Amino acid sequence: MWDKLEEIERRYRELEAEMARPEVAADYDRVQTLAREHASMQEVVGILGEYRHLRESLDQARAILDDGSDPELVSLARDEVERDELRLELLEDRLQRALVPQNPFDEKDVIVEIRAAAGGDEATLFAGDLFRMYSRYAERQRWAVEVLDSSQSDLGGFKEIVFEVRGRGAYSRLKYESGVHRVQRVPETEAQGRIHTSTATVAVLPEADEVDVDINENDLRIDIFNAGGHGGQNVQKNATAVRITHVPTGIVAVCQDERSQLKNKTKAMAVLRARYLDRKQSRQREEIDSNRRAQVGSGDRAEKVRTYNFPQDRMTDHRAGYTRHSLPALLDGDLDDVIDALAEQEQSRLLEAQLA
Repeated sequence: MWDKLEEIERRYRELEAEMARPEVAADYDRVQTLAREHASMQEVVGILGEYRHLRESLDQARAILDDGSDPELVSLARDEVERDELRLELLEDRLQRALVPQNPFDEKDVIVEIRAAAGGDEATLFAGDLFRMYSRYAERQRWAVEVLDSSQSDLGGFKEIVFEVRGRGAYSRLKYESGVHRVQRVPETEAQGRIHTSTATVAVLPEADEVDVDINENDLRIDIFNAGGHGGQNVQKNATAVRITHVPTGIVAVCQDERSQLKNKTKAMAVLRARYLDRKQSRQREEIDSNRRAQVGSGDRAEKVRTYNFPQDRMTDHRAGYTRHSLPALLDGDLDDVIDALAEQEQSRLLEAQLA
């Protein structure tokens, strides 16, 4: 780790020297590029400087202990050593965390897509439960939630629901929710009390700005149609629903929740950009690891990332090996401990890769 830290500090000083050169300072684009790289290292270098200063102070205190000639100074030094050793451990932990590369999309808003998978009507009800869970979690975080498109089932659940979550750090927390979620419980539709297993898929996409993706408007096909309500009946006389198709990739985004055609088009375009960016990122990941599966998979029960077992009041996240009870609280948005466990696992993995 220390070799890596010294390498970062050396590069940090090189950037400072380069930005100070007159010919570089006159090149605005060059300065901006260097400044971004410089800023990305600032936290690590700052913590490293604090660590070294504390280390010097600790060495001085230990020297006083070794000398032992002044009892009063020895007593003070002993207290200082205990205090500084604890602070050094905390700083080492901060240095390790600061070494982990940040996801450039962590501060983005997100688009979440939940779809009922295996399990028929019970799967649609479970999809509705997941939507409520994320809505309540967003409320706890003071994030805004807005439904972009949905298809309800006859029992009140969702065959599919697409919604936007807006708030600082939304992607950094919700990105771990992608995958197949499995539920084991007695469905409302089950007369004999048998436990059923159903699944729903969750996809969490960072919302893409126009600068994040380059989509040619000539590649888009835009269809306008009447918004449909439950059961398929038209709920508006005017055609306001919008379907946008990116012809080269076949990616489709639909929005019909607004009464304004312009608003529906804006929202559908946001979904399309997010899906396009996710497709682009997926291909990049596949080039690095051809065996990596798509984030959702087919929705088969065996592909689960998390299981919600109602008879035992237990949730297990199979990626982090994390288990907790109190499902009602979890489904009411009490998700932080689960997300923290997954974030810690990811940090350890990224740090190991960074130091390899």
